Amino acid sequence: MHDSSRDRRVCDRIKAVVLASEGWSVSMISQALRIHQTTVTRHINDYLQSEKLKPENGGSQSKLNADETMALIEHLAENTFHTHQIVEYVQNQFQVTYTVAGMNKWLHHNGFSYKQPKGVPHKLNPEAQEAFIQHYQELKQLNEPILFMDAVHPSQATKITYGWIRKGEDKVIETTGSRTRLNFVGALNLTDISTTVTESYETIDSESIARFFWKLKKAHYPLEQKIHVILDGAGYHRSQLVKDFARMLNIELHYLPPYSPNLNPIERLWKVMHEHARNNVYFPTKASFKDAINRFFDVTLPKVAGSLTTRINDNFQVLKSATSS
Repeated sequence: MHDSSRDRRVCDRIKAVVLASEGWSVSMISQALRIHQTTVTRHINDYLQSEKLKPENGGSQSKLNADETMALIEHLAENTFHTHQIVEYVQNQFQVTYTVAGMNKWLHHNGFSYKQPKGVPHKLNPEAQEAFIQHYQELKQLNEPILFMDAVHPSQATKITYGWIRKGEDKVIETTGSRTRLNFVGALNLTDISTTVTESYETIDSESIARFFWKLKKAHYPLEQKIHVILDGAGYHRSQLVKDFARMLNIELHYLPPYSPNLNPIERLWKVMHEHARNNVYFPTKASFKDAINRFFDVTLPKVAGSLTTRINDNFQVLKSATSS
């Protein structure tokens, strides 16, 4: 209870009771907790008489009755607000006044946490995703190489993200608004992430995809070996040139359902690439930026590949349509 409580008063009561049970005197507990001796005595007596460990007023939760509490919980389950908006809603709906701090305490007590909702594509089709997963499971039974393919377009602009910084201090990172963008195509084999094949191109089009197929087969697979490539339905992926090259190189193409990045594990590899090469890093030139990305694929990825299997795998999650749909 002490570890899960966010109320310092509750924590002091618990520590006072525990220390008293371990033989500490009231004066010793008072000194250790930096609270008055009469407060320590009251905490101990409250526990001995009624096992009370919470303040008498019960915090701000008592301002709403049971029906109002359930109504607010149901409303917040359907709608996402900032604290000040909830305070305003409660005032208008129930004529009950909360401070922002008091409402934050109420929200934590009732099982809410402050975090971002997950975005899902408006046009996703859960049934099509389920069908693809079934097809993929059948494909695995063939014991032929399966690769997940995608393109990524990292930008030289400084990517500022969260990180651990000492309290009371700020960390300053140079930024650039450069729109310089690189274009990489990659193919990921989940049986060995370290063998991921990548190549950069000036533009991503049908010709570059066909050239990438040639590199993929030449680097890892003999022409007579059939491989399966899973990719999205971008126009250049479905061009006749790409299909002809795939057929010539003994590559069978399998297209993901529309709006299904959650079914392509290489999307998670791009996130790892950003973490290692881009996040909170300033690149003064295009050359330094490109070197950092290439270094990730050529040097870093083979080193960390073994630790990525829990993050990059085929434990697919089928997204549900948003309630707004």
